[in-house]
Formats: sequence, C-alpha cells, structure tokens
Amino acid sequence: MFLQMKVTGIALDPFTNTPIVILKDSTNEKTLPIWIGFMEASSIAMELEKTPRLRPITHDLVKNLIEKLGFLVSKIEVTDLRNDTFYASMHLKKETEEYTLDARPSDAIAIALRTDSPIFVNEEVLEKSKNIGIDEDKDKLAKLLDDMPAGDFGKYKM
Repeated sequence: MFLQMKVTGIALDPFTNTPIVILKDSTNEKTLPIWIGFMEASSIAMELEKTPRLRPITHDLVKNLIEKLGFLVSKIEVTDLRNDTFYASMHLKKETEEYTLDARPSDAIAIALRTDSPIFVNEEVLEKSKNIGIDEDKDKLAKLLDDMPAGDFGKYKM
C-alpha cells in the first residue's frame, strides 16, 4: 500500500555532509529521509524556495518536455529500497496513454515539485528504511530529524 507524503525540506546529514530530502506524511508521524546528490538537492531546494532561473536547469527541461508532448505527471512513487538504494517511478498520462518510467527518487521528486504532482511512498519502503545501517550515528540522525522543528528544514544552501 502507498502513503502520500510531502517534501518538508532539505537537510544535511551532520555526519557525512550529504544532502537529505525529507518526506513526511500528512500527520507528521512518518518520516522518510532519502540521501541524494548535491545537484539534485540544489534543484529541489531551488524549487522549494521558488528561486527564479534565467535558463531552465535539467529538471525544468524535463518538465517542459513532458508538457510540450501533452503529458502530465500523474504521480511519482518511491517503490523500493534494496541494498541501501531507493527506487522510484514516475507516472505519465496523456488521454488514454499511460507510461511508468523508472527514476531516481531525487529526480522524480524534483519533477513532482515542478508539476505539483503527488508523491507516494510504498509503506514497505518506510519499514525497510528503519533498518538502513542501524548504528549509533543513524540513531542520532533519526532523533535529530524527528526533533528538528519543521521551520528548520529547507535551510540547505549550496
């Protein structure tokens, strides 16, 4: 079963300085941190902050291409977590045509933000994510993310 979630912001892993996109459900009870690359984090942060761009960056270009071809992004789904790697799919629709594309979660999320498309996470992914490299640092990070006020997310800067 899939649970709808929203991007609440970007944070930096204090132990590795790796960007993390934070997804939360509507009740703020379930959180999914996904470690992503710096370029994807920058793209997501730019969209969250509605930073004006003189020229389209890659995720803007993909959005423009999807729209010019007459498609809409009906949803994105974070579908699996295997070997510490998250998997996602992007669902495109045009009249009676429907396509599901494999995507990295960071790219799918960046495009979902640009197209105002819903983001869904497989509940199995939420369960599996609790077991990612459980060690003292991961426990500290989980506590840090749980305790961080919502207003502190999105303060990520390149």
